[in-house]
Amino acid sequence: MKAFDMEQSAWARFSSEERRRMEEYSAAYRRFLDTARTERLAAREIIRQAEDAGFKPLSEYTALKAGDKVYWNQKGKSVILAVIGSEPLEQGMKIVGSHIDCPRLDLKAMPVVEKNKIVYFKTHYYGGVLKYQWVCMPLSLVGVVYTADGRQIDISIGEDPDDPVFFINDLLPHLGKDQAAKKLGEAITGEMLMPLVGTYSEEEKTKPQILELLREKYGITEEDFTSAELEIIPAQKSREVGLDRSLLMSHGHDDRVCSYGNLAAILSAAPGAKTQVALFADKEEIGSVGNTGVHSSYFLDFTAEMLALQGRTEELYLRRALRGSEVLSADVAAAFDPIFPEAYEEANSAKLGYGICLCKYTGARGKAGSNDANAEFLAKVRRIFNDANVPWQVGELGKVDQGGGGTIAYIMANWGCDVVDCGVAMHSMHAPLEIVAKADAYCAYLAYKAFFESK
Repeated sequence: MKAFDMEQSAWARFSSEERRRMEEYSAAYRRFLDTARTERLAAREIIRQAEDAGFKPLSEYTALKAGDKVYWNQKGKSVILAVIGSEPLEQGMKIVGSHIDCPRLDLKAMPVVEKNKIVYFKTHYYGGVLKYQWVCMPLSLVGVVYTADGRQIDISIGEDPDDPVFFINDLLPHLGKDQAAKKLGEAITGEMLMPLVGTYSEEEKTKPQILELLREKYGITEEDFTSAELEIIPAQKSREVGLDRSLLMSHGHDDRVCSYGNLAAILSAAPGAKTQVALFADKEEIGSVGNTGVHSSYFLDFTAEMLALQGRTEELYLRRALRGSEVLSADVAAAFDPIFPEAYEEANSAKLGYGICLCKYTGARGKAGSNDANAEFLAKVRRIFNDANVPWQVGELGKVDQGGGGTIAYIMANWGCDVVDCGVAMHSMHAPLEIVAKADAYCAYLAYKAFFESK
């Protein structure tokens, strides 16, 4: 099989056996998607699968040897898995870095409001969204609430088929003349993204009845919303798309499609000379900030702790370990969309179904904010994929002057690592429901596994 081929899709290059494996992988990925609905649930599922595969918390070890499987749980919202290699850690690691947060709506600290006896939730959007896409669709409420006495209460409304759902209203076209005259980005504002919560009450006000329902079912008060992390996400679970079932639709492909490939790869990869590390980060969609984002110290802390368990406590060893490391920044890319050709430069755009996408640079106009990978490292990654017969392609994010975006690549490059962006190309990125090709999702797993196993 030709690994780099822009004439034949990855699916066409696969044997019947490889297609069977792709379908099995797609089914497992969908189960992950439908379980890992928030970053907290994703972290929980990653740790569950890792523990089933023999991984243990790093804190349980007093020394590390080749073959040990360890993990780090960062505040329940980021996870690091590592398989210790036969070489000393200070000689570098093989790292695949992905993120498990995704664009959504978050409830505000005081979210319950009443207008004309109709109760709504007030929200704040998380990450880059097109606000008009979030109206007129069934929505779920998922997350955690911490009560005044310190209890954690898991909330899930809209996920079960028998649950009620939430809904953000839009103006009917019969009365929408003024709305239609507005720019697309102005027709629906952030403050209008208010899911319907309830309308019925025998009393003068509806809000007290809604709060009473929450107290009866979950034991929470209005004040408890101030110490909560509650997300509004599409109630729709993952589905196959197209008569040929070649595509997958879901909330959160960005970046759980790469995260699941990362997880499946490190759980199945043969141990290597270099320590293999899978990072599942939070907060990428808002700049990798906070103590669960990659700008925080926890990845460096994790590496320093591993070094200490190998008798390397000086900071110099940490710097050597990072400088000698190779990283695939596993985040999604934009696939060429023939419905919107004006936004893309077709010759340098990825295509749905043609394999994992290498992006030398991301950033925005003039490569601002980009890692811009070294040609030497790109050549090495090419060889790894070619030798392992992993379908791959190259791409960039649209026309030069059109816009841009970023990943965690530049942050890890700041540590001295060799880094290149390497992820799944997709359609409808950052929409409530996104589209990827089954073949590309499977190729992500093959690519990350080959990288982990490479010398």
